[in-house]
Amino acid sequence: MNRRSEDVLIHPLSYVREVRGWTYQDVVDVVAKRLRNAAARREKAWRWEHRGVVPDLPSQLALAAELEVSADRVTTLGWPGWLPDGDPIPACFPWNVHGSLQSLEHALEHAVLDRRGFMKLTGPVLIGLAHDWLNIETPALTSVLAGGRASDELVTQMEEGLPRLRALEAAAGGERARRLMDAELSIVTEILAKSSYSAAAGRRLHRLAAELGRIAGFASFDAGLHAAAQRYWLSALHAAHTSDDRAIGANILKSMSLQCYDFGRLQEALGLAVSAAEGAVRAAPRTEAMLMLRQARAEAALGNRAACDRALVSADRAFGRISVTDAEPSWTKYFDEAEFHAQVGTCHLDLQRASEAERSFTTALALMPDNKVRDRATYIVRASSAQVLLGETEQAAELLTSALDLIHEAPSQRNIVRALRVREKLQLAKSDHRLIYLDSQLATLTA
Repeated sequence: MNRRSEDVLIHPLSYVREVRGWTYQDVVDVVAKRLRNAAARREKAWRWEHRGVVPDLPSQLALAAELEVSADRVTTLGWPGWLPDGDPIPACFPWNVHGSLQSLEHALEHAVLDRRGFMKLTGPVLIGLAHDWLNIETPALTSVLAGGRASDELVTQMEEGLPRLRALEAAAGGERARRLMDAELSIVTEILAKSSYSAAAGRRLHRLAAELGRIAGFASFDAGLHAAAQRYWLSALHAAHTSDDRAIGANILKSMSLQCYDFGRLQEALGLAVSAAEGAVRAAPRTEAMLMLRQARAEAALGNRAACDRALVSADRAFGRISVTDAEPSWTKYFDEAEFHAQVGTCHLDLQRASEAERSFTTALALMPDNKVRDRATYIVRASSAQVLLGETEQAAELLTSALDLIHEAPSQRNIVRALRVREKLQLAKSDHRLIYLDSQLATLTA
C-alpha cells in the first residue's frame, strides 16, 4: 500500500515529470529560466499537481515551450489538457464481434501497466460511447471453429467463479485484486480468440468477459488507476454489447458515471447514468433501483434537488417491487438494503441534508455485513462527513478514526481521498490527541 502514492501518476504533470525524470524543482526551474525569473519554489509545482492550482498563462507557455507544445494548443485546450500525458485510449473499435475481441486484447495489453491516475476519455467521446451502446444494433453471433472446443461445462465453471472474484475485490480492495481480474479476463479472451464454441457459448463468453472487465475496471478505479479503469470498461462495454446483455452494459455505464462523479465531471456523470437507465428499461426491479440511484446521485451532485427527489422516488418504488422470485443476474446481489440506504444517504449528503444523511447512513451501517470491509469504510467516512455538517465534531472524529482502521484492512485510494477531505473539515485544535492520531494514521496510508 505504501507504494501507491509513488506509483500512481495522479495528474498529467506527474506523467510529464516521470517521462522527463523531473523533480518538482526541475519543473519550476524550467519555467523560471524561460521567464528569466529567479523565483522558483518547488511548492508551486507541487500545488499544480496536487491541489488543482492552475498556473498563470506565462508559466504555462514557458513550460509548453520546453515541452515543444504550441501556444495555440495551450490556449485551446487549457490546463492540464494540453500537457503531453501519454498514449490516448482508442475508442473507435467497431460494435461487432471483431471489435469486441480487439478492444479486449487492447485492454489486456495496456491496462494493467497504465499508471495514470486521471481520466483520458472525457466529454463528447465518453458520451458518444454510451450513445453508440444504446443505439447500435447487437451483432448476430455464429459458431466459431478455431481451436480446442470450449464446452458449455467449461463456460459454466468459469461463470461460477465470478462471485468469488467479486467478494475478493470488495474485501481486499482493488489494488490487491486487480491483477487476478486481469489474468481471468485474459483466459476468457484467449478462449474467445482461439477456441471453437457454439453461438450460445460465445454469447456467454462475451458476457463473462464483460463482467470480468467491469470488475477489473472497478478494481483499478478503486486503486486510483483511472486510465486503466477506462480501458477495462471500454472493452467490457463492447463485450456486453456483443453478448446482447443490456443490464451488464448498463452496469458498466453506471461505473463510468461514478468515475465522472468522483472527478467532478457531473454533466457527463448524469449523461452516462441516464443512458444506463434507458438501456435497461426492462431490467429486474433491483437493477432498476440501482440505476435510478446512480441517476439520483448525479442529480444531487449537480444540486438538482427536484430531479434528485424524483429519481429517489423511482428507485424506492423499484426497490419495493423486489421479490425472491425475480430472475436477477448474480452481480446485483451486492445491492442489498444496506447499499440502498447508503446511496440514498450520499444523495442527501451532497444536497447538504445532514439529518437525512445521518439517518440513512446509520441504517445502512446497521444492516451492512462485516465482510464488506471497503464499503463499510466508505460509508463510515460519509457518516463522519454528515456529522461535520451537523456540527458534531467529536462524533465525526470518532467515526473517521474507525474508518481508517478499515482502510488499513482493505486499502482503497478512493477511501483515502475521502478521509483526507473530511479530516480537512474537522475543527479541532492541533494539539488535540484525536487529531494527532488521525494525522498519524493518514500519514501512514499516504506514505
